[in-house]
Amino acid sequence: MARSREAGSGGDDRRGAKRRVPAEAPGEAPEDEATESGAPAQPQPRPAAFPPGFSISEIKNKQRRHFMFVRWKQQQRKEKLAAKKKLKKEREALGDKAPPKPVPKTIENQRVYDETIVDPNDEEVAYDEATDEFASHFNRQTSPKILITTSDRPRGRTVRFCEQLSTVIPNSHVYYRRGLALKRIIPQCISRDFTDLIVINEDRKIPNGLVLSHLPHGPTAHFRMSSVRLRKEIKRKGKEPTQHSPEVILNNFTTRLGHSIGRMFASLFPHDPQFIGRQVATFHNQRDYIFFRFHRYLFKSEKKVGIQELGPRFTLKLRSLQKGTFDSKYGEYEWVHKPREMDTSRRKFHL
Repeated sequence: MARSREAGSGGDDRRGAKRRVPAEAPGEAPEDEATESGAPAQPQPRPAAFPPGFSISEIKNKQRRHFMFVRWKQQQRKEKLAAKKKLKKEREALGDKAPPKPVPKTIENQRVYDETIVDPNDEEVAYDEATDEFASHFNRQTSPKILITTSDRPRGRTVRFCEQLSTVIPNSHVYYRRGLALKRIIPQCISRDFTDLIVINEDRKIPNGLVLSHLPHGPTAHFRMSSVRLRKEIKRKGKEPTQHSPEVILNNFTTRLGHSIGRMFASLFPHDPQFIGRQVATFHNQRDYIFFRFHRYLFKSEKKVGIQELGPRFTLKLRSLQKGTFDSKYGEYEWVHKPREMDTSRRKFHL
């Protein structure tokens, strides 16, 4: 029994000795401390250095591959930030003698040259504008009067969209089809002095198409509609729009086709906007997608201006342009979008 107590007390002393860590000497390295304590030394983190031919995709372990990818992205971010700071210091040192900043390459400025790009000072373009179907509108001979209708049996979302669209376009009226064909609606519109007809199509209760026909002699454009947002779905929206005629902004309609589409949109609105309403309707063309936004601008001070989106918003993609009024069977088409033949390059645009 005495031997067992002595052995137990000796064992406790040994365990206690293992727990005690000797004091570190002033000039002793941290590796010695880790070795005497019996625990393996933890490796210090080093900056990621990847060889030139290193490929992260060759790592078979998924977790290790993700870890190495994160480290590689961090290294790329640090190198980019360091190069940016170095370039900034060089430009500050040179002052006015610094070279101009390089223009970044984008799909827009690398666009394939198009022969149909409109020159505003071209005499032929000016003659075409003076004799086309919209000349009477721009010569102030007619005032726009718009009829907005839908496909047969429209659903609630399409009905609300038409009602909100009528508050954007002045002097527009909403009527429902009730089973009438467009060929019968167009003569009635002409007899009642309507200048344009807008048809909103839907699929699975969602608006997906827009037909715009200029009366009485055309042309007729067919658009694919997407990304429709009603007023209640827009965050931080302003109050309800007023009845003032809005200003119209047509941006980036550069080709002959785009020029015709832009004039078609401009003919929907009155000649003289009412600036007191501070409302703006914008048709922005980017990569052949037409983005529509409706804003109200606010004067915060003499130098600062803020904007509020009023809605609705949607995106259009031109599918065809037809001469004359709507005629799907015998109509003559000026332009039809054929994806397999026309969309051969990402840098080629038609509007």
